[in-house]
Amino acid sequence: MAVTPESLPAATTATVRPVHGFHIPSLDGLRAASIALVFIAHGGLPGLPLPPVPGGFGVTVFFFLSGFLITTLMRMEQEKNGRVSLKKFYLRRSLRILPPFYLVLAAAWVANLAFGLSDTIEPAAVLAQSLHYTNYWIIEHNFDGLPFGTGVYWSLAVEEHFYLLFPLIFILIARTGASAGKMASCLLAACGAILAWRLYLASNLDLSAPLDVARLELASDTRFDSLLFGCALAIYGNPSLDRSRFSEQTWKYVLFPLGIAGLLASFLIRDEFVRGTWRYTLQGVSLIPIFVCAVRYPDWLVNRPLNLRPVAFLGTLSYSIYLIHQTVIGVMGKTLSGSTANGAAGLFNIAICIGIAWLIYEAVEKPCARLRRRLHA
Repeated sequence: MAVTPESLPAATTATVRPVHGFHIPSLDGLRAASIALVFIAHGGLPGLPLPPVPGGFGVTVFFFLSGFLITTLMRMEQEKNGRVSLKKFYLRRSLRILPPFYLVLAAAWVANLAFGLSDTIEPAAVLAQSLHYTNYWIIEHNFDGLPFGTGVYWSLAVEEHFYLLFPLIFILIARTGASAGKMASCLLAACGAILAWRLYLASNLDLSAPLDVARLELASDTRFDSLLFGCALAIYGNPSLDRSRFSEQTWKYVLFPLGIAGLLASFLIRDEFVRGTWRYTLQGVSLIPIFVCAVRYPDWLVNRPLNLRPVAFLGTLSYSIYLIHQTVIGVMGKTLSGSTANGAAGLFNIAICIGIAWLIYEAVEKPCARLRRRLHA
């Protein structure tokens, strides 16, 4: 299957960067902010008087970012080569995700046995993780049977399901000769359909029951829109490839504040029905101007922290930190006690997570990244 250059009219396309050298520093900063939210929400800083942190929003940002990046790379590959190679796409995704995924899963299983983190580990649960349907296992069985610390694999299952389907959809829509605007409209219509599906499910669920809430929060069919909003931005009005349709002042002082207001509303509205349905749509729409400003205006005062070297470094390690952090927190909780556990445990958690993630990055992620760049080239 191939996408021809005519499939995606590029009337608004700016200078296209080489695919193998594509990198947006501000997005590393957004990764760092997202993993910080998840880490704190999962109790990574015990003993500190912190307000409630929306850890689930950190995952939503990861979803949006993934959709934006994979679609941007497919656009660039099509514009450079005249086609998108499905085989190479799946190989690149496998090299990016699977080696750290299975390495950490095995290490978490060993840590659970060594430190007694879980009462029971069911082979069927580990099989669900290995075959990438952790999210549906949790919906049916809660976290029962999973190695402690590996519940976060639910989001990887959502992404794997999406990566399996979306390139095919992208190519099929592009083959119709649809313009970039129409392609983005199709994706936004899909986001609307997923919202309607969540509304239907929520009207038939007991939202006081944790597993019913999990059906809306963790299932691939109810969360794909968090990735699709990023895909739509990558196709139409992509801040790294296309010329802006609005002025800089409009982005910074109108659309960006509206995006922040939308996110704040999604955090402050506590009604369970709204949180299980409209929240993800509101967050997806609100993230669009925030991503555009982060990419287009990295030197803007608001965005400068995203481009600091320590922040970018943390963003580079964010995937491995995400995989390991709950297991590390569990092990540290078992091994530290008394005043140390209430005071310095958070610093130990951070240091150990960064250290292990750096080792995984150097030993596993970087060699795999070199292979991915060869596939791009």
